[in-house]
Amino acid sequence: MNPIGLISMQYARPFTAEHFPLFEKMREHGFDFVELLVPEVGELAIEETKKALDDAGLGVVLAARVNLQRNLASADAEAHRAGIDYLKYTVDCAAGLGAKIVGGPLTGNPLVFAGRPPQPVDETERLARKERCVRGLKEAGDYAGKAGVLLAAEPLNRFESDVLCTTQQAMELLDAVDNPAVKLMLDTFHMHMEESSIAEAILLAGERLVHFQANENHRGFPGTGMTNWVEVCRALHEVGYKGPVSLEPFRRSDDRFGVPFAQWRPPHEDESNRLAASSAFMKSHLLLTEYRR
Repeated sequence: MNPIGLISMQYARPFTAEHFPLFEKMREHGFDFVELLVPEVGELAIEETKKALDDAGLGVVLAARVNLQRNLASADAEAHRAGIDYLKYTVDCAAGLGAKIVGGPLTGNPLVFAGRPPQPVDETERLARKERCVRGLKEAGDYAGKAGVLLAAEPLNRFESDVLCTTQQAMELLDAVDNPAVKLMLDTFHMHMEESSIAEAILLAGERLVHFQANENHRGFPGTGMTNWVEVCRALHEVGYKGPVSLEPFRRSDDRFGVPFAQWRPPHEDESNRLAASSAFMKSHLLLTEYRR
């Protein structure tokens, strides 16, 4: 069965050494790994973090954090170079922690969370962005491959990226990169907005899919939204996906007028029962849809 994991910012952001006791709680709730945001320099001691993970019997997948200053798609040479160097840094972190996958919006060009609105680009710049992303991922992929780490590029919705939003775009990018260490991750939250069919997008991704985030359309707990989880899990089985499945149910129960849902907020109550139920929900769907015939 696919290992099921939980994003670290379910509890805290930044996630530091004081939060290590939460690793044991994740195991108690039925999670097999933590999806840990790549620590900024000085945020976590890698050796101590690995020991805490090992002590809890928890695996780890890393989630990259890009910005406009480290941005593969950037026309600014320094920002582009910093984007490549950052991906190499994430690989070093992964190797130290024993993680085999670094996923996230590796291509860069963040929008809303960088305070940048989407703007039209001419064909020359569109192709130049693609070339910069391809060149950067090739170099970073070579570095990752030597360390035994996979880089998994994630399409985001149109409000969070203007270079990579759909699985079809990702396939075009990966064809051009043509590096065995550069693969694909998908997130059903973004797919709800950008794909005609989540299941068909999974089938299109096929064997290139190495990391999957199972999230509701509103980023609440699985089973509380509009996602057709039977269809999703059947598609994962159809492509033979055996990799990690992580959850990000960090939308909090607060429907007051004017609350900014796009902004992360820390938990204000004990979510243990719902987290345990979420882990069991995904495991049951993956197991039962495997025996649909």
